[in-house]
Amino acid sequence: MVDERRALEQLVLTRTLRLNATIQGIVTGIVAGLGIFIATNWLVLKGGAVIGPHLALLGQFLIGYRVSFMGSLIGFVYGFVGGYLVGYAVGRVYNWAVDRQEHKRPGHA
Repeated sequence: MVDERRALEQLVLTRTLRLNATIQGIVTGIVAGLGIFIATNWLVLKGGAVIGPHLALLGQFLIGYRVSFMGSLIGFVYGFVGGYLVGYAVGRVYNWAVDRQEHKRPGHA
């Protein structure tokens, strides 16, 4: 009984959590997309003579993006796609590193 309990504790302490790369990508994409969407609409609602000259520079990289409501939707799509790719890649690299580390441990099957 005591040996089983110690074996279970050791298993819990030594196993490393793996990430679901797809979910990681979706969540990162939503956060990045919402960041651009909210920042753009905040400046549109704020108004003024010149609206968001620094944020307008994103139009140099994101085709079709402007500091407008329609631009915020376009920016959301670009942010989601870019965030998904980065989040997915981070999840895959993390899982790869965990797999390599676990296979190096002595006594691991």
